[in-house]
Amino acid sequence: MTITRKEFLLSLLFSVTVFLSGCKTGGTDPDPEEDVYLVSSSEIQSLTKNQLAAQIAQQFPAQFQTLVTAFLQYDVKVYKLVYNTKLPDGTATKASGAVLVPTTQGKAVPMISQQHGTISSDADAPSYFGPNSDAAFGGAFFASIGYILVCPDYIGYGESKAIPHTYEHREGLATASLDMIRAAREFVKKNSIKWDERLLLTGYSEGGFATMALQKKIEEEFPTEFNLVASSMGSGAYHKSAFMKYIINEKTHGIASYNRLYLWTLLTYNELYKLNKPMNYYLKEPYATQVTQNGRNVNINVSISDIFTDSFKKAVNDGTETGFLNAVKDNDVYDWKPKTPTYLFAGTADNLVFYFNTQDAYDAMQKRGATNVTLNKLEGKDHSTAVLEYLTRTFTFFASLQ
Repeated sequence: MTITRKEFLLSLLFSVTVFLSGCKTGGTDPDPEEDVYLVSSSEIQSLTKNQLAAQIAQQFPAQFQTLVTAFLQYDVKVYKLVYNTKLPDGTATKASGAVLVPTTQGKAVPMISQQHGTISSDADAPSYFGPNSDAAFGGAFFASIGYILVCPDYIGYGESKAIPHTYEHREGLATASLDMIRAAREFVKKNSIKWDERLLLTGYSEGGFATMALQKKIEEEFPTEFNLVASSMGSGAYHKSAFMKYIINEKTHGIASYNRLYLWTLLTYNELYKLNKPMNYYLKEPYATQVTQNGRNVNINVSISDIFTDSFKKAVNDGTETGFLNAVKDNDVYDWKPKTPTYLFAGTADNLVFYFNTQDAYDAMQKRGATNVTLNKLEGKDHSTAVLEYLTRTFTFFASLQ
């Protein structure tokens, strides 16, 4: 989902005083060979504190402008990075993202990798730093407080816009995000930008799922590569298997924009896992024809459970549709044991990414003996109204790690 600039910045006001206190310092690892990942970098924009204050002031009533300006500490430079990564099938490709750097005059600061939520336009990808990009407003404010902010575009946006986005795909999102951090590490070293080696992760919605997948990949596959000190994520679809069976079998909202996202996931898995089923295998008419012709850009305003064919639903429920079920299961990221202090946020009234995704993740992690995972149950909040509290408490959490 897209978080408005006003929501993002207002949440920062409530948390910035504790945020400024910093995070726990840890050890360092040997530097990798230089420029294995980084292909190129270019400065997109340079914002003085005054320019940043004027930009933010456009989004707030006059009574907030002085308060916002008072908390800005550093000028900010914004760079686009192009870097080497791989597609899910192992094919080498180039991707992109933005890095926002506070001009701290030599003071070393932590790095945050922020995985963005669902975007429907390439123009909203972080590396364009466009007017509807969260990075252009909340991200710049965040950097001005004193963090290096790393914002991957993901596959399918920016430099890789000719390739279909790997929507809600565990490996695609995690690899693109991890390699962006690696490219950022090379970039800051090459440009003598002072990073204190601490890494933190965050993201909401698709960004929440991407953050969970990224954290899991780092901890399980590259446990000594980074000094990962904290992770916070909100409203991600972590338990894909349960989510899929729920929307196939249960009556839901019938909100067309939400149904597009469910169909986007179906289309992505059908392609990436080479299931290659025609839409009339999954969907009844006229929905199969509509999706075949228009992809996810359809207006289907009935419960999505009503659009699947009876034969497909039966095959899922009795376990005989092994190809699709295995594809979905491959994207489960809820059942593992994090080592890093981790905050999970979700609204109990979320009717897009249902709350059980987060509860199931917490329960599974507790069962595996995780002692540093905190469940933040946002009573009565939906997918949109939970954003503000997720942001505020994430910043407080990060700042508390001393």
